[in-house]
Amino acid sequence: MNKFFVGLHHPSDAWPFLRSMISINAIRTRKSRFRVNQWILDSGAFTEISTHGRWRSEPERYSEQINRWRSNGNLAASVTQDMMCEPVILAKTGLSIERHQEITIERYIKIVGATDCYVMPVLQGYEPQDYQRHLAMYGSMLGFGQWVGVGSVCKRNGDPAAIRDVLWAIKSTRADLKLHGFGIKLTALADDAVCEALESSDSMSWSKAGRHEDDANDPRAALLYSAQIEKLIKRPLFVQPVLSGWWN
Repeated sequence: MNKFFVGLHHPSDAWPFLRSMISINAIRTRKSRFRVNQWILDSGAFTEISTHGRWRSEPERYSEQINRWRSNGNLAASVTQDMMCEPVILAKTGLSIERHQEITIERYIKIVGATDCYVMPVLQGYEPQDYQRHLAMYGSMLGFGQWVGVGSVCKRNGDPAAIRDVLWAIKSTRADLKLHGFGIKLTALADDAVCEALESSDSMSWSKAGRHEDDANDPRAALLYSAQIEKLIKRPLFVQPVLSGWWN
């Protein structure tokens, strides 16, 4: 894996990190710009679908937000409005995996048509063959070497083999794709096969650990977690190395 994007609750905490992931939900009503380096704009899909069982905002409105924030820092990608496929989500929506995949592509097409910013397509499914089917559904929309998200894997961090099977299924069909794993924790990244199959990943699991110590929003916990990732993948995550002393 070459890049890690730390997930952050507050955009004002992004400045110490070379790469961060910030949800549209955190900046939708924000008035001012914020200091950030390279970042990914997350569509807030998990919160939206797990809470409401559907998308309440149209792709065109999301595209307006992308265009608004595209010149703030280095926006590497905005994630499309996808539909996760975990069983609990399917129960919430009452729809099939195939329909979730169709909606994901339908929204991707509309968002791409409304912005010049890079929109990250997302492959969805649950079993490995689901992801292969979704690849076929995208067809020529996914160019050679394209940076593509892999969804519905964050709840399987305790079973790296399951994540590995999904990534290998995608790579066996399109070895050229650069894969981004959403919500991949240290436990899964420690699996060499998982780490090697990914171009990039993100995680906010530092915050979950911090809740036990009442510091779920403390950016120092994010710095500590990022340092652990940095050691694992041997890539710099701090803008200034001296910042590592902040949490020591």
